[in-house]
Amino acid sequence: MLKRIHIYMKERYPLIPRLILGLIVFLEIHFIILLNEGVTKFDIGIQEFVGAYTVFAFLLWLRIADDLKDFETDKVLFPDRPLARGSVYKKDVIIVCAIAEAIAVVLNILFMNNILFFCILYFYGYLMSKWFFQKAKIQPSLPLALVTHNPVQMFVNLYIISFTVIKYDLRAVTLTTCLTLWTLYFPALIWEVSRKIRAPKDENDYTTYSKLFGYKKATKFVMILTIVDIITNFILVFRLNKISIVVLFLLVSWMTMKFIQYIKDPNKFVIVEKVERYTYLQESTMLLTIVVFLIFGRI
Repeated sequence: MLKRIHIYMKERYPLIPRLILGLIVFLEIHFIILLNEGVTKFDIGIQEFVGAYTVFAFLLWLRIADDLKDFETDKVLFPDRPLARGSVYKKDVIIVCAIAEAIAVVLNILFMNNILFFCILYFYGYLMSKWFFQKAKIQPSLPLALVTHNPVQMFVNLYIISFTVIKYDLRAVTLTTCLTLWTLYFPALIWEVSRKIRAPKDENDYTTYSKLFGYKKATKFVMILTIVDIITNFILVFRLNKISIVVLFLLVSWMTMKFIQYIKDPNKFVIVEKVERYTYLQESTMLLTIVVFLIFGRI
């Protein structure tokens, strides 16, 4: 079984990169709020690492639940995936998920100050795994699946925000907390739509947004989302580092140019690959802004 689990984690949820991702997501939101609220004395301890692990464990649950939900579809459209090809059994991933989530529950009960928001996060995840008890309506509809499932990133953000404002006794509803609630939701939404945009020649039986609405309209929608997203970034880093605004502006200008190129000729490249590169650079800039501020102060 351990060998099968290794295959699954390697192909579908690489352990070390995802643990690092959980830490990055948690600390980025945590420090963006603190620095914008003028907090410069920090008390970093086990709670922050429990929070980062919770993000990791929750996203693992979503990954496994998604693979289990799409098992029959994957056998037809994605037969190379480990569950679909039979290299990993359903019981294997269920056991892994149960252990990971049990650890998250125990750690949150013992150490975290926002158990209510932990419960809200996992309740939303449970509803997602059950198609909100409307599988017959949601599963065939790509837009409906997006509207019901993609906001989960905001619940992850809310879990982190709640911990931060409770620990440091900050106001819960401010411009900073509201923008932070959205700032990592947009990249998830942009990526989710982009990965289902294809050139007409690449379409197959798989349902995509480009098939439903045309690749031009789908790409324009993502381009608008990207611009809105970068505006939230501008506001969040404005008081921290003015140089970061210039970098973010150059990045979004480059990405906008790629969107326009793709609309003119969708055969030049795969749009989601450009979106992923842009997102990595964008999030790296946000992280670097935090690090620079912590080391050198406001620039």
